[in-house]
Amino acid sequence: MGEKPFRAKQVMRWMHWGGAADFAEMTDLAKSLRAKLEECAIVGVPALMTAQESKDGTRKWLLDVGTGNGVETVFIPEADRGTLCISSQVGCALECTFCSTGRQGFNRNLTTAEIIGQLWWANKALGATPKNERMISNVVMMGMGEPLANYDNVVRALAVMLDDHGYSLSRRRVTVSTSGMVPQMDRLKEDMPVALAVSLHASNDEVRDQIVPLNKNIL
Repeated sequence: MGEKPFRAKQVMRWMHWGGAADFAEMTDLAKSLRAKLEECAIVGVPALMTAQESKDGTRKWLLDVGTGNGVETVFIPEADRGTLCISSQVGCALECTFCSTGRQGFNRNLTTAEIIGQLWWANKALGATPKNERMISNVVMMGMGEPLANYDNVVRALAVMLDDHGYSLSRRRVTVSTSGMVPQMDRLKEDMPVALAVSLHASNDEVRDQIVPLNKNIL
């Protein structure tokens, strides 16, 4: 577009720190640049399908990702932190016997934008602005789907979460949960060394083979 690199940082901060849903809101960009952006790009924000809130302040949103599909995002407040649980897929192919998402079957991977859109929506719903303290201090990839089965899109989303011009989260406060996709676990250590949680669900392989079919393929 012929613009200087710092303009990209400005746009990122407006979208992720400022919660801007329209280029017209980005008032420190020249009108000519805003016009160019409107011609070639959109700020696509997720649409809300349903919202629920419990007595303890936990909030759950079902966000529309098109073709009648929705993904769940959950905010869990605690005294010393606010944790957002994010989905990575529509459905799941791993077929863990105890998991309602697994029983739905696999539909598709979420895009990087759809993953980050959940964090964008939650920040907006919780009243985050550039001038106040954000309620979301931690992110866990523990929602619908197996994050490491959508490796590339998840890693790109994690990069935005950690970026100073994105959400500026600490690596120690971002966790990827997996059922045990070992090759991707090894890659994640090199590509995006955030916290890792392995969901065991059983104390031995005999039981785990029955309830987590992926376990049969782990050497």
